[in-house]
Amino acid sequence: MNDRDRLLDEQVRQADPDRWLSSRFVTDDGARADLVVIYALEAELLVIPTRVTQPLLAEMRYAWWGEQLDGVFEGVARKGHPVLEALTDIVARHRLERGPFDALIEAHIGRVHGEPHDLDAFYVGPMQVAATILAGSDKAMAVSDAGRVWGMIQTGQFEAARALRTQANRSLAGLPAGAFPAVAHAALHRPTDSEPVKRLKLSWAVLRGRI
Repeated sequence: MNDRDRLLDEQVRQADPDRWLSSRFVTDDGARADLVVIYALEAELLVIPTRVTQPLLAEMRYAWWGEQLDGVFEGVARKGHPVLEALTDIVARHRLERGPFDALIEAHIGRVHGEPHDLDAFYVGPMQVAATILAGSDKAMAVSDAGRVWGMIQTGQFEAARALRTQANRSLAGLPAGAFPAVAHAALHRPTDSEPVKRLKLSWAVLRGRI
């Protein structure tokens, strides 16, 4: 792991511990580092409203990130920015599409203006990107319901998440075992569990291939 990978890994560990824990189950070091880049980008976007005092200022920062995606998808990253440099690399290697990233930024702008959570933009799209990194784009649709389960858990819709879980697991039956860490965190049904308990739940989920 190089210095940039270590920096991003620690960023995600602090900002997004559940998905950081699930990424530990990726056995290939390079694939795990690629996955962490996506989570690091999300961490950067999520923290913006906590660093500004007005929605307009937050929107301006999100607009900046949207502009930076131009360089990312043209293969010309903003120099010296570890997330953008790493993202440019994995976009090219995995042939990632821009749509989920634009949708995520737009959803964040909506949130600062009081709009409801867009589950697909916040949770399904990023999970599909993660699955693409680990297993290829043809597996992205298999994780859609798992992404919605994760989004429901994160937004406190626990009954709805429970109701959708069986359908999500049916869709995940065709997901390669090596790609399951992209969705494993959706097995963490109780956000208040301790880290050791979460590690056990993730181990069991990965073993069974079910969230």
